[in-house]
Amino acid sequence: MAAESPLESLREEATCPLCLEYFTDPVITDCGHSFCRACLSRCWEGPSPAITCPQCRETVQQRNFRPTRQLANIVELVKRLSLQAPKGAGGEHQGVCGEHQEALKLFCDEDQTPICVICHLSQAHHAHRVLPIQEAAQEYQGKIQAHLKTLREEREKLLGWKATGERRSQEYLKQTQAERQKIVAEFQQLRQFLEEQERLLLAQLEKLDEAIGRLQTDTVRKLSTQISHLSEQIGELEGKCQKPASEFLQDVRSTLSRCETGPFQPPEEISPELDERVRGFSQQTTALSETLRQFTDTLPSSLDRARGKSLGAFRQATVTLDPDTANLDLVLSEDQKHVRWEQTQQRLPDSPERFDPVPCVLGHEGFISGKHCWEVEVGDGCYWAVGVARESVSKKGQISLSPEGGIWAVEQWGVQFRALTSPVTPLSLSPPPRRIRVCLDCGRGQVTFIDAGAEAPIFTFPPGSLPEERIRPWIWVGWGSPLSLCP
Repeated sequence: MAAESPLESLREEATCPLCLEYFTDPVITDCGHSFCRACLSRCWEGPSPAITCPQCRETVQQRNFRPTRQLANIVELVKRLSLQAPKGAGGEHQGVCGEHQEALKLFCDEDQTPICVICHLSQAHHAHRVLPIQEAAQEYQGKIQAHLKTLREEREKLLGWKATGERRSQEYLKQTQAERQKIVAEFQQLRQFLEEQERLLLAQLEKLDEAIGRLQTDTVRKLSTQISHLSEQIGELEGKCQKPASEFLQDVRSTLSRCETGPFQPPEEISPELDERVRGFSQQTTALSETLRQFTDTLPSSLDRARGKSLGAFRQATVTLDPDTANLDLVLSEDQKHVRWEQTQQRLPDSPERFDPVPCVLGHEGFISGKHCWEVEVGDGCYWAVGVARESVSKKGQISLSPEGGIWAVEQWGVQFRALTSPVTPLSLSPPPRRIRVCLDCGRGQVTFIDAGAEAPIFTFPPGSLPEERIRPWIWVGWGSPLSLCP
């Protein structure tokens, strides 16, 4: 293929890469590429926050382009040179064949190159489709113009879709912003209402406390006076009874007359007015509780999502059982994942870390920070307990299965399911859970138990319940209730 002429190179440099025609009012971007001002403006239509160069795709500031007078002058020179270039027989500039020094009047369609008449007669091209160069140029010009029309139409469609999408996005953003402001305002009013109700109810309680205190003070004062008077009479009669008969009988009738008392006057009952005030306050708090319950019932999906997000923050912990802490009646599997109770004690060395005589075992792992969870398969056993214990928990003698004893757990005791608080808290679960998920939040000092099968909360020891100490998994195993740590 013949080398490209300098004039053709100039024409390419003077051509806009968007419209493929000579530059019209050329401008240059910060990245150094030039376009027609109108072409670049059409590409940058719309409110898109990110504007890129159509040629190199580098992000630039919107409409940050400058006119380039030098390029405009070059375009004019190229146009003049094209008009003044030597003309061939066909009226267009014709090159010269480098091999035969003949004018390039023909175009080989197969090799896609201009050729001279001698080239056409040669072995290399005589079997190819050859056209006069002017006719070939017109044919391909028509094809290119058809492609240009299609591409421009497609670009206009895309620009229209882009503008429509951006307009809809802005409309949606306005709607979400309006909803956000509405939610903030509604909850602000709700907070103000609740705060006002809190102040009102606490003020009423304060007045009730004062009224009850006055009644109590008055009742205690009256009863104290009566008790003192009766104590004096009892002392006088007891002293009279200890005297000899002759002295005892002196003025005995007068003594009896002084000690005679009327029927005992019971303390004054609560006045109907005070009783009505207490009942009215109770009705107010009941109504407020019902209002709040109805409000929270309208957002079950939001609460479920919040609960799921909270539990999702826990990291699944790999837990194994520590054989050095296992009671002699407990048998652990080789992988230290399963434990069962057997009546015959094993012959194992005793140590200060081994539970004795309570059938307990600690997890080998301990936690001092972070959020961790693990699951224990309890099956259909009737005597077991699952939870956590502080590392320094007492292991000898009859230990206290409660937070005071350093243990936070839930247990199944026969048909009773309960939390090991002090005193224990009965729990109503139907059917009983077969797999317990323990969620430990060291940062808040809190542990939560969940029915892993039903994904339902069982019981939560409140924040601050656990000490700032290393916490380990804890299991109590009764007869016929083998337990397994889930993978």
